[in-house]
Amino acid sequence: MIGDLGAEDATELANWVARGDVSPSELLDAALAATAKRNPVINAVVLVQEETARKSIADGLPHGPFRGVPFLLKDLGAEAIDFPSHNGSRLLANTRYARDSAIFERMRATGVVTFGRTTSPEMGIGAATESAVYGGPTRNPWNLDHTSGGSSGGAGAAVAAGIVAFAHGSDGGGSVRIPASSCGLFGFKPTRARLPDGPYAGEGWAGMAIDGFLTRSVRDTATMLDACMGPDLGAPYVAPPLLRSHADAISRPPRRLRVMLCDTTFTGTAIDPQVASAVRAAGKLLEDLGHHVTPGCPKADVPMMMRAWTDIVGIGTALSVRSALGGRDAAALVEGVSRGALAHAETLHPTRYLQAVGEIHDFGRQMARAIEGFDIILSATLAEPPALVGRFSHKTDDYVAFRMGPDGVFPYSPFCAVFNASGQPAASVPLGQSDTGLPIGIHLAAPFGQDETLIALCAELERATPWAARRAPMAG
Repeated sequence: MIGDLGAEDATELANWVARGDVSPSELLDAALAATAKRNPVINAVVLVQEETARKSIADGLPHGPFRGVPFLLKDLGAEAIDFPSHNGSRLLANTRYARDSAIFERMRATGVVTFGRTTSPEMGIGAATESAVYGGPTRNPWNLDHTSGGSSGGAGAAVAAGIVAFAHGSDGGGSVRIPASSCGLFGFKPTRARLPDGPYAGEGWAGMAIDGFLTRSVRDTATMLDACMGPDLGAPYVAPPLLRSHADAISRPPRRLRVMLCDTTFTGTAIDPQVASAVRAAGKLLEDLGHHVTPGCPKADVPMMMRAWTDIVGIGTALSVRSALGGRDAAALVEGVSRGALAHAETLHPTRYLQAVGEIHDFGRQMARAIEGFDIILSATLAEPPALVGRFSHKTDDYVAFRMGPDGVFPYSPFCAVFNASGQPAASVPLGQSDTGLPIGIHLAAPFGQDETLIALCAELERATPWAARRAPMAG
């Protein structure tokens, strides 16, 4: 009965366990078998801890909503005693933790059986996952010549390949939504501070980074968000409270919404024609569902935001590198883009960090004004279909050009980081497909704190255009 884990979502697998149709050990066996079969091709799953997973089953799993379902942590953050991490870097390889992070404790309480980690680019600053510590790039299960995205690229590839039904990720500039778009999955970035950061961080990248999940169904994301949301002890700030749970929100369609449709970048630059067509098709679908769709673009200073994002992340990367180097040679342990971030940070005045944070806050206020009169901003997730492997290699040491140059990450992904900066909830839904069969994600964003509205709309789209049957070739 188990067959392929990628054929069902995590909620259904948990139902199998609850009915006694399968055991957690049998599901783990299936996940490990799929890892052995498919991971050598896509290079997505690392640091497998089979004995730890089997011990968690033997000790008795929590009776949460995903009891017995195999699960993977991103190899960046989600600190856990039993799961060492490379953090995408040779510099931080085999890092051990003295205590569990709040997000891991909450994920574990759902009853998942965690058995390893998934690849990420060094320091999480790339739109592709090709870190040297893993010995090669992570590839897209839909087409091995293309990237699965980043920085949660391993998570996206593992779910799309049918190794697991869902996986942990994180998103500081699109790092859940980019792989969701690239791998034909659902990816949701909650409102800033909806999920806990502690105790290892007070906030990630000035509050722009947050955890998330790569899933095949909206209900899996909704249930995991409900299980994990809320501040950890001593959090510096909290998200506005929800009026109802995510799971309750998706149980009924939202009211008819006012949608701003942008089929260019937010600065008016044209995007790939196939992607623009997919955006317009999504707008037509929303109109058919009774929503009110109006062409437009949010009026905000996106170039300012991109510069501030680049400086904040460069300074954060430099801090991480300097803290771990301990006098060792960066050239031998740190990849080019991260060395470039370190060099860029050294050119900035000591006051630049707070200035950049202030610009991000100003940008959030601009976006709040820009969405007035609308409930949703509809755009593409990426400006083009998934890039070829190697295009966003970390070998270059020109960090600024890597992010902001004409061939850099921001022109490729001009939408996602906007909502990390503003703190608004945003999602990528797998509604489109290129002429060559590559997934195209459609991006939806709501006003700050309006997570219920956004996830309810995502669920309505899923019901109207079910995407679960569309699967990567290697997933069967």
